[in-house]
Amino acid sequence: MKPPKNLLLCVLLMPSLFITISQAQRPPPATIDQSFISFLISTKGLEFVKDLLITEAVSSLTPLDIPPIQNTRKIPFLGNVNFLLSNITIYQINVSESYIKPGDSGVAIIVSGATANLSMNWYYSYSTAWLLPIEISDKGNASVEVEGMQVGLTIGFGNQEGILKLSLLECGCFVEDINIKLDGGASWLYQGFVDAFVGEIDSAVENAVTKKLKEGLLKLDSLLQSLPNEIPIDDMAYLNVSFVNDPVLSSSSIGFEVNGLFTPRERMPISDFNHKDLLTFSCDDPSKMLGISVDEAVFRSASSLYFNAGYLQWIVDKIPDQSLLNTAGWRFIIPQLYKKYPNDDMNLNISFASAPAVRILRDSIDAMVYADLIIDVLEDHEVIPVACILLEIQATGSVKILSNYLVGSVKLDDFTMSLKWSKIGNLRMRLIQPVVWTLIQTVFLPFANTRLGKGFPLPIIRGFTLENAGISFSNSSIVVCSDVAYEKSYDLALQIL
Repeated sequence: MKPPKNLLLCVLLMPSLFITISQAQRPPPATIDQSFISFLISTKGLEFVKDLLITEAVSSLTPLDIPPIQNTRKIPFLGNVNFLLSNITIYQINVSESYIKPGDSGVAIIVSGATANLSMNWYYSYSTAWLLPIEISDKGNASVEVEGMQVGLTIGFGNQEGILKLSLLECGCFVEDINIKLDGGASWLYQGFVDAFVGEIDSAVENAVTKKLKEGLLKLDSLLQSLPNEIPIDDMAYLNVSFVNDPVLSSSSIGFEVNGLFTPRERMPISDFNHKDLLTFSCDDPSKMLGISVDEAVFRSASSLYFNAGYLQWIVDKIPDQSLLNTAGWRFIIPQLYKKYPNDDMNLNISFASAPAVRILRDSIDAMVYADLIIDVLEDHEVIPVACILLEIQATGSVKILSNYLVGSVKLDDFTMSLKWSKIGNLRMRLIQPVVWTLIQTVFLPFANTRLGKGFPLPIIRGFTLENAGISFSNSSIVVCSDVAYEKSYDLALQIL
């Protein structure tokens, strides 16, 4: 029996399972101090990945053609007999035991005790050495059962300019025993066949499987190199998912960091954010497969981007109580407005004075918004700004997972207001405040929640969905802990082998 080798199988797609594939263009590589979303794949998650990838690898390995094998053996009373095996195909592989083991240098997956079934055609010929030399030949079919097969590989991970780089550290296959069944042929043929080909079939299977796995790793590495580093959010922004730093491997988990900031489609300066050590987080429920930590800087980058792009402003010309968009509706609230512009339509021009400030606390998400509310009067097709009120709005946010999206909503906690300027004299804020409160509750918050309800995509590869996700807050971050489900209709094997 051959000594066992150190073998592994198909962790091929593990690092890319959590990166969404899109057709966006790459952003500039992230620097070492820019990581604001991190992933932690737990022991259960690694087992899920291992089982899935082994299933997909077995599917892609079968059928697997093996090159023809020729050999010559000296058979008593017959002399030299030439043997040929052709149309050799591995058509079935069964895996009974496997495990995954991350270590300091890489990740190993071992498959042991596997069996494989082969089909082939056999042919032999020899020449008689009697009175007249005559070539005698025969042919038929054969089946082979491979037992005690171990296969696998060890893969190292690295970060190469924002792209996850794979390196093959070790790869091999070991066959413990084979059983051969011949259909047809003389009785002497079996022993000659076994003597001629047992070692040859062993080596052919080992070499073919090893070669296929190496090819798969090269294809996966090429796939990872071609993946874009941005996820489109809308017509204004991408989510930068460039890898940052090298993956962190422990005996029970693998951690990855990505940039995670919102990036404008049209390149413009973006704010700097302080990097935190995100991989120090943990899930309250250790049985979850995957943990994702999203730093508050991700949300601040979004608010900064949309503010700088001039997106956080809009004209309100329709509200539930449409009478408030006519000066007649304000005659008892702002008499001088009605006196100067009787029965004229109005618009409310809302613009943020600065990017919303978002803070993630241990039990909530707080937001502070400073906005200018400009009252416009529409007179003879002319827009006349008459007053500007500065609003200071304090809101509390909540988030949840919807499929692979992190969606949110906000509710009003409190607000204050002050007159910034006026062309119609002084305004009585205490009379205006209930109206503004109604506008915030019935117009501004529903509008904001409609946008927030669309959410933004977490970097999860197509074909996979977060399942039974829970959310907690920790260290200025949102922590999502979830299991992962795989859509069987999605052909993962096409991504690898």
